[in-house]
Amino acid sequence: MNYQAIRVIYKYEMLRAWYTLLQTIASPVISTSLYFVVFGAAIGSRIQQIDGVPYAVFIVPGLVMLSLLTQSISNASFGIFFPKFTGTIYEVMSAPISFFEIMVGYVGAAASKSLIVGTIILITANAFVDLNIAHPVWMVAFLVLTCVSFSLFGFIIGLWATNFEKLQLIPMLVITPLVFLGGSFYSVNMLPPAWQTVTLFNPVLYLISGFRWSFFEVADVSVGVSLAMITVFLLACLLLVWWMFKTGYRLRN
Repeated sequence: MNYQAIRVIYKYEMLRAWYTLLQTIASPVISTSLYFVVFGAAIGSRIQQIDGVPYAVFIVPGLVMLSLLTQSISNASFGIFFPKFTGTIYEVMSAPISFFEIMVGYVGAAASKSLIVGTIILITANAFVDLNIAHPVWMVAFLVLTCVSFSLFGFIIGLWATNFEKLQLIPMLVITPLVFLGGSFYSVNMLPPAWQTVTLFNPVLYLISGFRWSFFEVADVSVGVSLAMITVFLLACLLLVWWMFKTGYRLRN
């Protein structure tokens, strides 16, 4: 394992985040604060509680997940796409390092930046609501698994994309709707039976449900199922990244 190469890639990506601090950190925190104002105050005054949890508190895990997913994908996809766009990726690939070490460097930095954003959002949430976490260890576990998994997914998007338009296509048209329809701001039990069945096919539901359970011990699906789903997604992303590097997909042109 070439730890020096991993450290260089990781450090470079983290430094890039430092120079774009307003975009990387401030923007998602401000957006989340606005969600608290709109959903917590406006809708919270009409919906008092969901499953015994005050609505303004209930939406915290969903808001954190919304930011984690979008930031993880954005950080990782741009991190690998920009070297492709400028041509410097060929210097990285010609170095005596494996695809795994390249992936760890880029994905590790993207996941770290998302974890920082998630932590700041949780701290910000305490300024709006009285937040208590029932299972902090499981909460951290879901945070880390989500950041790593969707950073891997963003890494795949960055390898797949051939222009900046494609880079934003999947996050905007697929991921964001799935997050909003995955129970971020409501419980699936509030939906009609037919829509509950449809929602179970949304993979984001299992992430939000497991993460919310770590806060309130309230979940739309089994915690074991949530962990199994995110583990399968993580392994599938690893396998796809390995295949892309092995075949040189979108890397050798």
